[in-house]
Amino acid sequence: MIETYFPNVDWAKMWDATVETLYMTAVSTVFTFIIGLALGILLFLTGPGHIWANKLVNLLTGSIVNIFRSIPFIILIILLIPFTKFLIGTIRGPEAALPALIIGAAPFYARMVLIALQEIDKGVLEAARSMGAKTSTIIFKVLLPESMPALISGITVTAIALVGYTAMAGIIGAGGLGTLAFLDGFQRSREDVTLVATIFILIVVFILQFAGDFAVKKLDKR
Repeated sequence: MIETYFPNVDWAKMWDATVETLYMTAVSTVFTFIIGLALGILLFLTGPGHIWANKLVNLLTGSIVNIFRSIPFIILIILLIPFTKFLIGTIRGPEAALPALIIGAAPFYARMVLIALQEIDKGVLEAARSMGAKTSTIIFKVLLPESMPALISGITVTAIALVGYTAMAGIIGAGGLGTLAFLDGFQRSREDVTLVATIFILIVVFILQFAGDFAVKKLDKR
């Protein structure tokens, strides 16, 4: 029955492409979370009135974040081709997409981290500082716990954006559902392949959104 409606779909290929998309999304999300969190905390702590207040560091970090956040992803992939080839040894396949995915998403998430940290009650931070808490204690005992629901919500949005990025990366042969939809679907005029690949992408997005919303509800103490 399914073959009747989708005669051109190779389901084994579709499953392999889905696994590649999940792999790219998962790995890039983990590294984006780590790098973005570090950049966001650095931006926050080097801001005016904070522990590491440093105008130059804050300006440089903010500029780097803004520059990479502003470059359209498809252009960023092209710009990073020499770097990707040097680092991975090839510009094709799921691994080759990771540098562009991480570099494209980490600055975006860093801004979301900064916004989340700025929403923390200043009284809580002042209390921790007045008690002589170390910087590491403030970060891991105050900043992260207080902002965790917003951080999880932010990484959920970022992970969903990364699914879209993997689809765009498919245009240059990065693998996954994007490559399948473009090469096997669009270029060969197989609309059913493109449609099914799109449906699979939507399912991945819905699962990520559900998981993120569930985690936020569990962590939100309000």
